[in-house]
Amino acid sequence: MVIGVPYDRTSTYRSGSRFAPSAIREASANIETFSMRAAVDVEDLKICDAGDMNVTDDPAETIERIRLLVHQVAADGKIPVILGGEHTVSLGGVRALVGTDVVSFDAHMDLRDEYNGDLLSHASVMRRISEHVGLDRIVQIGTRAVCKEELEFSKRISYISAIDLHRNTVERSLDVLRKILDGRQDLYVTVDMDVLDPAYAPAVGNPEPDGLSPNILLSLLQEVCKKNVMAIDLAEVTPHYDSGATAVQAAKVLFESLCYIETRRRKSFLT
Repeated sequence: MVIGVPYDRTSTYRSGSRFAPSAIREASANIETFSMRAAVDVEDLKICDAGDMNVTDDPAETIERIRLLVHQVAADGKIPVILGGEHTVSLGGVRALVGTDVVSFDAHMDLRDEYNGDLLSHASVMRRISEHVGLDRIVQIGTRAVCKEELEFSKRISYISAIDLHRNTVERSLDVLRKILDGRQDLYVTVDMDVLDPAYAPAVGNPEPDGLSPNILLSLLQEVCKKNVMAIDLAEVTPHYDSGATAVQAAKVLFESLCYIETRRRKSFLT
């Protein structure tokens, strides 16, 4: 079930991700639906778009509303798909689920204890998530923008930096990812679209050079989705900073991820 969360209250550089859910929906209606990677057509999937939830100016209240809604969707046996909005939306999604590891595709670690005096911030969302699931249950992919505080705090987190991904072949990177994911079963997956290089996704809240290509991102996502994905979110698209290219990338990531998840479901059904 798709849930839009048009929220960007704590954005600190380029706000506007509150407009992302509608922009991603528009893009999704205008791109092809068949995944050549998964050999699955999105049009064959049972997808319900529940529209946008009501948000408030208070981040704690909005996060709690996300938690309650995601919990209900998951309890009904459906996979919650959250369209942010800024990256704080992930905290509500993770809090709704029990026993999940968190895989975050992001240029940033988002592990500051606070940012501009705010404990609930897009720049500290993974710090708050770590307090819920534990540091050892977080995997970060595409990291390339950190501060000293985050590096010190992140010693127990498994991460694959963008530098490592650039230096390795795709197959070598997939091997590294498989080892990190070994033993992990249920996953919450979050994709901050700034994990892509600004050449591919310029309209994000905090663009960072030296990012991933769509090919690398989709290849890694396909591997991640071989595990049991309990929920997934997309965050940080700020659509008015380009002419629609970033929203198209987000829609593509969403379509491919849903097809990868369906591939695993079908294999599980057959076995």
